[in-house]
Formats: sequence, structure tokens, C-alpha cells
Amino acid sequence: MPELIAPTVRLHAAWLKAHAEWGPGLHEDGFGLRPSDEVRSPDEFAAWVGRLTDESDPAKPLAAGQVRCTYRWIVEGDEVLGGIALRHGLDDYLLRVAGHIGYGIRPFSRRRGLATWALGRMLDEARALGLDQVLVTCAVDNVASARTIEHHGGVLEDIRDTEHGAVRRYWIKL
Repeated sequence: MPELIAPTVRLHAAWLKAHAEWGPGLHEDGFGLRPSDEVRSPDEFAAWVGRLTDESDPAKPLAAGQVRCTYRWIVEGDEVLGGIALRHGLDDYLLRVAGHIGYGIRPFSRRRGLATWALGRMLDEARALGLDQVLVTCAVDNVASARTIEHHGGVLEDIRDTEHGAVRRYWIKL
């Protein structure tokens, strides 16, 4: 049975295995991994997990221009299946491109309903934060993600060309 957990250093090896499955240079939505993040060594991984934890903690200050974000990993036992992120607000970039919630399922674990399940759980967290609607986006050609969003009541606002390609922009009322 899958569960959503906060990022943890305990799953370093499992996370690296999932990360390798995406392939070199490919973006993994939902993990908050920046191109500059180093995660191979235990110390580097711990620093990255620490950053994610700090970004989730309302008691911790954020860098200028940064939006508070809650990260969760989709796990089953000691296996990392994917990640999902809930941004507590929107800046210009998030409004245009990425939205409130981003998620990714590792290739081996797709087609199991994990994204639909995890999105439902994160919508509960968004409600608990007091959000009344969330923006969720996906690449225009990502039919599986569009279906996941629509399953949760996502209403297509538009399709926009962005610096990351064309994206579908959906609003989900909470």
C-alpha cells in the first residue's frame, strides 16, 4: 500500500535508484530537485533533504522571491515511487508554468493510479492550508496527467506556450 511521506535521508539509496530510472538530464516533477543540487553522497543528499524540509516549515524564513512548498514522496515500503509538491502560493512563474501542485511517477511505477491517488491526498493538504482552488498544469501531450487532473475536477483554463513548451492549465476548486 503506497503512502505519502516527508522527504527523508533514510531512503537515500532508494531515491537514487528511482532517480536513475528517469535517465540523465530528465526533469522529475514533484521532488524540488534543482539542476544545481548534488545528491549522490550522503552529505549532499542530507543537505538537499534539509532544504526541502526548510521550505515546508512555516517557522523557517524563505529566500526572497521563494514560495513555501510542502514536499511528499510516494513510497511503498522502502521503495520511492514518485514525488509530489504543493506550493502554498503562486509567483509569476508558477502562475504561467508550474501551478500549485507538481508530481512525477518513476517510469517503472506508472499506470498504477499513483498520481491520481497522490493528487487527491495533496488536495486534502491544500484544503487544510485554506486554499480555495489550485492550479495544476501538465505538458500538452501528457494525456495521462491531464486525465489525472480532470479526475479530480480540474477545469481547463487554457493551453499556453511557455519556456518549457506548451502546457495545459487546470483549476481545481476545493
